[in-house]
This record gives sequence, C-alpha cells and structure tokens, in this order.
Amino acid sequence: MSAGKARIQSVAPDFTATAVVNGDFKDITLSELKGVLRIPPYIFRVMLLYLSTGILCTLILWWCNIPRKKGGLGNMKIPLIADKNCKISEDYGVLVEGGGIAFRGLFIIDTNGVLRQITINDIPVGRSVDETLRLVKAFQFTDKHGE
Repeated sequence: MSAGKARIQSVAPDFTATAVVNGDFKDITLSELKGVLRIPPYIFRVMLLYLSTGILCTLILWWCNIPRKKGGLGNMKIPLIADKNCKISEDYGVLVEGGGIAFRGLFIIDTNGVLRQITINDIPVGRSVDETLRLVKAFQFTDKHGE
C-alpha cells in the first residue's frame, strides 16, 4: 500500500479526472466542487463519489447502461471516476503496490476540503453504509455543538 498524501485534519489531496456523471463524460476537479461534492461531505448534505482504478470511462458508461438486475450498475446518481493512472488512489494511500488496483477506501471530507475520516479495507471486505452514516451524523453534531 502506498503511503499517500491524505492525512486527517489536513486539506484533502486535490485531483482532476474524467468521470461519468448522469450518463455523460465530465472532467471533475475536487477543489472546484468545494461545498458541492466531496467523498462524501458531511455538512448539510452528503454526496458520494465512486472511484475505480484501471477502468476507462467508456467502460464505466457501458456498465451504467446495463440494468442492475442484469449485473450492471444501472442509473447511477453519483459520479463514477476512472483513475486511469492510479494517481488519485496513490495520493489517498489506497493503491496496492505493484498491482494497479486499489484497496477499498472511504474518505469523509468537509466543505472546507479538510479530511476528517479515513477507512481502508482489504479488497474482499466492503464498507458499512450504516457506519458511514453514523460518522457523518457524528461530525455534523460535533461541528455544531462541540464534543
């Protein structure tokens, strides 16, 4: 696993990448989306962003056009980013060294771009939606009311 640049209480590493957004290709820059889109933000609303290494956006778009019942992604409401050169995965410390693939990672970044939480799991183990929601609510509460 790469050491990465992502650190708790530090500004999240910025990136620019091509993504599939609502069925179209779009260049996404994390810094331009401040207050609108994070991985995920925790103040006021939560927006998710999905990142995959080694997959071209055309393949992601094709996968989105296959219904979920037939093994595809279907109509996704979150941007799907192709990390073709694995730079984002490396910066966030989830790149498997020498493998060109990423461990499963979850990063909570606030609307100021500050990284608040990092979870990295081995490839066969996913993340918990319930735990993610608990963390988001906890950050919202402590930001508003203190510890």
